[in-house]
Amino acid sequence: MLTEKQFDVLSLMAENQDKKISQREMSKSTGYSLGTINSIITNLEELGFIADKKLLPKAIDELEAYRVKRMIFVAAGVGVRMLPITLNTPKPLVRIKGVRIIDTMIDAAIEAGIEEIYIVRGYLSEQFDQLLYKYPFIKFIENPEYNEGNNICSLLYAADLLENSYICEADIFLKNKSLIRKYQYKSNYCGIKCEQTDDWCLSEAKGIITGVTVGGTNGYRMLGISYWNKKDGTKLAECIKKAYKMPGGKERYWDSVPLTLFSDEFELTIRKCEFSDFEEIDTLSELKKVDSVYNL
Repeated sequence: MLTEKQFDVLSLMAENQDKKISQREMSKSTGYSLGTINSIITNLEELGFIADKKLLPKAIDELEAYRVKRMIFVAAGVGVRMLPITLNTPKPLVRIKGVRIIDTMIDAAIEAGIEEIYIVRGYLSEQFDQLLYKYPFIKFIENPEYNEGNNICSLLYAADLLENSYICEADIFLKNKSLIRKYQYKSNYCGIKCEQTDDWCLSEAKGIITGVTVGGTNGYRMLGISYWNKKDGTKLAECIKKAYKMPGGKERYWDSVPLTLFSDEFELTIRKCEFSDFEEIDTLSELKKVDSVYNL
């Protein structure tokens, strides 16, 4: 098993083989000092993982244990705050400067080599069929309860697919495709460091998530992208099923299951990202600000 530092260097090299990423670039990307990078590379050479700044087959084989297998989009909701645009179009299919919101995430997954893409749909579900013209390999999961409960219902219907998977909100207009990576070391939530937020706010200690509140200060604003390794994905599926059967279970947000209800069963990390990585569009007024066509 690789250490986290070994993984960070090997996965970065694997994802940038065509560019032949420099050690200085590795330092900037990982946050490790240049001296630490040099030490890790020396160690990896001694272990037979790299030679002449290139990955050897042994390294690729080792990384396969950390490969992301699939991406699951939670896309069953109505998108009330963007009415009347969403009267006839599900929010993930709304176009911004000609590009559907969900396409930015699907394209990033394809570039990362993620082979399985699932969309849990409900509201105006037939509208999502248009994606098949561009992405014929996409598979749909129907959520017949989308109008009766919260998004825990969507995860319930996708529960058998959560291992080695990204779980993503389908209405993120992604600007930084590198946020979706081919390999992941630990289960994690993407979060943006901020002094104050009205959204879901993650608290952490030494990179481990210790709590979540709706609104908070000096924490991480939760972005709707998380990753679940095999162990945690299996456990998450079990906890989703348990939570759903509890009183009021159908009305829960699925994230509350691992972050509050069963938080003692998970050790989830923060994966830091920036506001510049995505476009935040929750309401019609925000949509009008980023695309003037909606002002007509």
